[in-house]
Amino acid sequence: MNTNTDQFLLDSGFWGWLYKLLTPVEWLMTQIMAIFHKFLTLLGMPAVGVSWVLSIIFLVIVVHACILPIFIKQMRSMRKMQALQPKMQHIQNKYKGKNDQASKDAMSRELMKLYQDNDANPAGSCLPMLIQGPVFMCMFYVLSAIEYIAKGKRAPLGAFDKATAQQFSDSSNFGVNITTRFMHADTHAKIVIGIFIALMCFFMWLMQFYNMRRNLPRASMQGQQYRMQQAMTWMFPIMYIFSGLNFPFAVLIYWLTNNVCNFLRSLWQIYTFPTPGSPAAEDKEIRDHKRENARRKRAGEPSLEEEQLQKAKDEAARRETEGFQRKQPKRKKKK
Repeated sequence: MNTNTDQFLLDSGFWGWLYKLLTPVEWLMTQIMAIFHKFLTLLGMPAVGVSWVLSIIFLVIVVHACILPIFIKQMRSMRKMQALQPKMQHIQNKYKGKNDQASKDAMSRELMKLYQDNDANPAGSCLPMLIQGPVFMCMFYVLSAIEYIAKGKRAPLGAFDKATAQQFSDSSNFGVNITTRFMHADTHAKIVIGIFIALMCFFMWLMQFYNMRRNLPRASMQGQQYRMQQAMTWMFPIMYIFSGLNFPFAVLIYWLTNNVCNFLRSLWQIYTFPTPGSPAAEDKEIRDHKRENARRKRAGEPSLEEEQLQKAKDEAARRETEGFQRKQPKRKKKK
């Protein structure tokens, strides 16, 4: 999207066709931004300026809030799938080496029955990505298109007619116009944009790094695959530096806000739904143990340790009276 051209490149070719299909989502986003902007101006903020920047931030938060229930459902589905791994492996081992179609169909039926009986969905983890991907593509499109609407180079989109888009394009934050790109900015704007790009990449790296250190099973923290993951943790943020240099400042505001939200959501996910066998899962077991003891103390019940000790005492007493060998059941005599 070169600002020196009169054509908005995302409206042409394959991307133009794709974004045309997503027009209802784009329209809705412009309406949400306009509603937040009107609300902020009613609170006394200027119509041109920080009110539009905050509208971008609020839009990102609204999108994340809408996706959160689906994300929670995904986490629960993943936990169910992890709990079913031993049973799934048993079924797969049962048909191991059998390549005939009848055996393949039988294995598929048993796996499907296992999923249905336990209300598990193997594709559940893909749903948030299928929703989140197009939504954030639309946000990028809308924020990039506004400056072209303001110049009259593109038709109005949703709540953004030419006058509203011009008002948006005249807004600045940290002394930088929100339609400014790094390549066409002065020294002050380049410094501010550079800071935003650095923060954007830092939060992306921090989320991946924290996930690797806290949410991977200890057994998988070695080998070639783990080293590849470590390399990708650095590679993706570095790649996005070059993308950020070509984006308008408004897109960088959205992207930084989105990465911060993703990082906070990742912290919550690792804290609440850690991967079994990971350091985070070990910490959760300790927390759950302490909480259960605290609950029992409030209810006047024995602690988990006291309960375990009492069970050991009862077992020892039983052995003293009944002996160490368990009594075998006697058959009833036939009449």
